[in-house]
Amino acid sequence: MRFKYGMLAPLIAVFVAVVGFPLLYALYLSFTDYKLTDRGAPDIVGIANYASTFTNASFWEAFGVTALYVVVAVGLELVIGLAIALSLQKQKWARDVTRSMLLAPMFITPIAVGLTFRFLLNDQIGAIPELLRGIGINYDFFGPGRALFTLAFIDVWQWTPFMVLLLLAGLESIPKQPLEAARVDGGGPWYIFRRITLPLLAPVLVVAILLRALDALKVFEYVYATTRGGPGTETQTIQYFTYQTGIQFFRLGEASSMAFVVLAVVLTVIVVAFRRLERNRSA
Repeated sequence: MRFKYGMLAPLIAVFVAVVGFPLLYALYLSFTDYKLTDRGAPDIVGIANYASTFTNASFWEAFGVTALYVVVAVGLELVIGLAIALSLQKQKWARDVTRSMLLAPMFITPIAVGLTFRFLLNDQIGAIPELLRGIGINYDFFGPGRALFTLAFIDVWQWTPFMVLLLLAGLESIPKQPLEAARVDGGGPWYIFRRITLPLLAPVLVVAILLRALDALKVFEYVYATTRGGPGTETQTIQYFTYQTGIQFFRLGEASSMAFVVLAVVLTVIVVAFRRLERNRSA
């Protein structure tokens, strides 16, 4: 018993130092009026920061922008990823090479991806807008009403392979017997996909959507590298808004409360999603 806990002690110590202390310190800051420009000890303000966050229209606007971004990006990744996974499942040759090439975008850092697309899609010097103008199309990728969807497209380009990886693993773990029985009974490809493949793939779909949605909810690098929240506040996501509040405007107490409000919302969504998944399994 002592040996077991002795082996766990270094891991627990690292976890407390790397995760536990920053989390608890941020929780403490959320109840203070701490600013980066202050030299003295911060004053305790109780739940004033949380009350301010809940009544802050700009915060909820940023939350809505982030929600739209997550829905568009993850929705496209799910549809495209499922289509690619179904195709790869039937691939007979060069499977390893194809899958290795497909996963390449995942290994590029998001800030590098954002900077790359910033120059590729720039209306003045970008190669892609220049090519579009050559065929008579004048399109500003970072213009009003378009910038957020451009960021979602960047996310789709980089993280669809992750969705493909999860869904392909789920497809290959589906037992063959129900599929073969459906074919013997005369079921067509669409019927088999809708009635057998999708229900059996449902747990993997829920996990894949949750993982990608949680990751997309943290989007910051693409915004920082491309639009800086513009035009106006169209791409001001919740992470970028929190960064502005805490780092650019020095109000770390308020920024900490915003982060914990987002954390509470995310944990609520996770708990509800997994409870429904467990109910569906038991049913």
